[in-house]
Amino acid sequence: MHKQYIKLINGRIFSPKGILKDHYLLVEDHKITEISNHNMEVPDALIIDAKDHYIAPGCIDLHLHGGGGHDFTEATPEAFYAIARAHAKQGMTSIYATLAASPKETFERAIRTCETVMVNPKDGARIMGLHLEGNYLNKKMCGGQDPNHLYPPDPNEYKELLASTGCIKRWSASPELEGAFEFGRYATRQGVLVSLAHTTADYSTVKEAYDAGFKHVTHFYNAMTGVHKVREFKHEGTIESIYLMDDMTVELVTDGIHVPIPILKLVHKIKGAGRIALVTDAMFAAAYSGSVEDIDARVIVEDGVGKLADRSALASSIATADRMIRTMLLAEIPLVEVMRMTSETPAKIMGIEDKKGTLEKGKDADIILFDKDINMKATFVEGKCVYSCL
Repeated sequence: MHKQYIKLINGRIFSPKGILKDHYLLVEDHKITEISNHNMEVPDALIIDAKDHYIAPGCIDLHLHGGGGHDFTEATPEAFYAIARAHAKQGMTSIYATLAASPKETFERAIRTCETVMVNPKDGARIMGLHLEGNYLNKKMCGGQDPNHLYPPDPNEYKELLASTGCIKRWSASPELEGAFEFGRYATRQGVLVSLAHTTADYSTVKEAYDAGFKHVTHFYNAMTGVHKVREFKHEGTIESIYLMDDMTVELVTDGIHVPIPILKLVHKIKGAGRIALVTDAMFAAAYSGSVEDIDARVIVEDGVGKLADRSALASSIATADRMIRTMLLAEIPLVEVMRMTSETPAKIMGIEDKKGTLEKGKDADIILFDKDINMKATFVEGKCVYSCL
């Protein structure tokens, strides 16, 4: 079969060694085969002039509910593909399709759909698997989740779901619920990343949860407690407890609203880029210009964020990858570290760093080009251009 070559030139290439200038990046079919400053003629290669734009690894979103007017709980291939296309235009190359609390039947349909989409990718970000954000969440901290679908871990249910598929890669739960530690240990043994979420857990509970497999934190600072008083005495919250767990990784909804800019700076100062993944936690209204109310009357978009219609809680973000990057730059984080939190660290958290997360020889050609104002110019997913305005 005739091989296809793409040669990216005249760009500023993000590499594990820093930003490289006067280098080219060569793609052969789906993989990166060379990054070098020694010019090499490649017959029949498609030459792409990056025009001094940044050439970076594609963004990996561990927590994304929807976009382009669709939600993953629709559980149809059409919805999955539409969301993947919408976010690819703004720099996302890999997505863990996130399902909010839903009936078990919705999870089952989404599993079948995800399996189909994973083996039949189309033009858009790659769907890497499912993230179940429910139903094992604390009703007291439900946030935008539907409390009618929240309950303690059900061994019969989670064992059946995990036995039915290999596409569940993440599962968020509240560790203080009855049976949560047993769930954490079981799901971890099945290769699932178990994540602490929607919780009132104190330090002792967080510590025990970590030992039971809860190695990651879902939307840090959102739907969890901070230091607080009970009568005249102060108590640590979930947030302070997570800071004390040095090896526990966190994700930040990086729209500048779910977590204020000064707090983003604080998390980065304490946890560092190697333990932070930036996520959108985006809803169907992300990368969508139509009427939100016509799709879901329970939510509104206001002040640059999704809210429950009664304004009692944030529902979800409308962020895309470019907004994530810009937000962290407002927090005065160096761009090199910002890009690490959008790609390399998420890849390591999910155990896919052997093929994604950095621009290195032998890895998947998931590549984005953007200018100094973080305007996306092109997106390549496994060597295929899925978006370009060059």
